[in-house]
Amino acid sequence: MNGPPAALQVRCEHGIAVVTLDRPEALNAISTTMARELCDTARALAADESVWAVVLASSSPRAFSAGADLKERSRMSTSELLEQRPLFRSAFAALADLPQPSIAAVAGLALGGGLELALCCDVVVADETAELGLPEVRVGLVPGGGGTQRLPRRVGIGKASELVLSGRRVAAAEALSIGLVDRLVPPGAAEQVALELAALIAANSPVATRAAKRAIRLGSWTPLEDGLELEDLAWREAATSPDRVEGIAAFAERRPSRWGERGEEQR
Repeated sequence: MNGPPAALQVRCEHGIAVVTLDRPEALNAISTTMARELCDTARALAADESVWAVVLASSSPRAFSAGADLKERSRMSTSELLEQRPLFRSAFAALADLPQPSIAAVAGLALGGGLELALCCDVVVADETAELGLPEVRVGLVPGGGGTQRLPRRVGIGKASELVLSGRRVAAAEALSIGLVDRLVPPGAAEQVALELAALIAANSPVATRAAKRAIRLGSWTPLEDGLELEDLAWREAATSPDRVEGIAAFAERRPSRWGERGEEQR
């Protein structure tokens, strides 16, 4: 007997993994199945050294994700909802904890948990059809996928408070102006631009990009002095790695770096 259809599609090529949310009939609402698949997929990608960048995209131009699957939740008791909670926390954490740089390609609706998925990524590329928001208070809930913590770190406490407490949606142009998204592109171009950016990242040293991501992520939430110590650790990791040897050799020889072709003696 066949199980339920997969809620995600994953493809990998040239060091880039594209994870596509694939419940278009439900506007990619995050069901229990999707949360489980997100968690398992992110953990598998984190352990895959052949993956150097990750793009999170949608199969539907109408929505990146409309948030948690409220139809599914309407059939849950309070105890069942609480039982689901650890899985959802694990799914968002697994995406945020990816060691590889990650890029969200947002088109259409990115609401509630959908926006929180994008906030778990390092860079957000949105097209001009995007509408973003955390409307949880309108249905008697609080953002639970990191929205109350990651949104202030992106747009500031005041703007985050206004958006969370009002539950209002933000159009793409405003999202760009307040720093909620990082690049704004024409309709239909978000995934392609995200892939182009991922290719630029994947062309760089995987050791350096992972170390830099870790320093940025951890350092931005700490006092400057502590952040500088994290930066020093990242610098030392990269400086003592085979990637530095290869990068300098490639520069001197005026050729592209061959990060994936190092001999075993350099590993």
